Amino acid sequence: MKKIAMLVYEDVILSSASGVMDMLIGTNRLLEGEGEPPAFEITLVSEKIRNIQLQVPAQFVSCKTLDEVGETDLILAPAFNGVPDAVLAKNEALIRWLRARHDEGTEVASLCLGSYFLAEAGLLSNKCCTSHWMAIADMQQRYPDVKLLADIVMTDQEGIYTSGGAFSSLNLVLYLIEKFCGRDISIQVSKMFAIDMDRVSQAHFTVFQGQRRHEDEEILRAQSYIEQNYHMQISIEQIAEQTNMSKRNFIRRFKSATQNTPLEYLQRVKIESAKKALEKNNQNISTLMYDVGYNDLKTFRSIFKRVTGLTPQEYRRKYRRSA
Repeated sequence: MKKIAMLVYEDVILSSASGVMDMLIGTNRLLEGEGEPPAFEITLVSEKIRNIQLQVPAQFVSCKTLDEVGETDLILAPAFNGVPDAVLAKNEALIRWLRARHDEGTEVASLCLGSYFLAEAGLLSNKCCTSHWMAIADMQQRYPDVKLLADIVMTDQEGIYTSGGAFSSLNLVLYLIEKFCGRDISIQVSKMFAIDMDRVSQAHFTVFQGQRRHEDEEILRAQSYIEQNYHMQISIEQIAEQTNMSKRNFIRRFKSATQNTPLEYLQRVKIESAKKALEKNNQNISTLMYDVGYNDLKTFRSIFKRVTGLTPQEYRRKYRRSA
């Protein structure tokens, strides 16, 4: 039986903890129904107190404090509500404990924004990880030695697991169930909870927000120029002219500030506009393509799928708003 410690604290997102427990308990019940022993023993763990009042009208009753936890196979760090700086400062003891337990050989997994705890503990240094797509830019700035994979649903590297945003983190739980209990059980669990077990990307959930968390005024001006003129046939040279830089220096500064090249940024702005159009209306794909500044349908489809993981037609079917 795998001993799992679920961390609980006052800022934890309720579903990030309770949804995981539902799946693990459901797995135990499936196994018991087949005459097999349960696979997981789940313990709620907190820093000091046993009754954790959340920021919503709900309360967790933790079974043990950090000091009381014995041998553990896996620690789960669920997501949080709130500003990362404040949440991390309040949970410094939890972060130190995570680092110490991992150093002793315990595996660790983060759910959605729980990746901040692992990164702060130094467990993700020189490793790949994922998180909620909204946190990727902030984490890249905070933890430059961590390789953030924005579009990936989960990672598994040397006993450290991370997962994508919100309910896509349940795919990591499903992956762990398969790893510990086998494919047949994980298929049954996926059907029980109606989870698509083949999801590998969270790209189509991403809303491109401009990556303006920097103080380079010239690059901010270039970003504004792109966002105002993306539908026109503008070149990198034209964009660089807005900053009075050489093309080479401009590309270097732009990449340093935004984590994208100017061309990548221009493409993301175009695709974000296309996504919004596909969500709102039944405009012909070719017309829509011209409206966002592309002239070649094959190129547009290729870039759209690379950014979102879906073709324009698939995206429209998935997200078109009903009249």
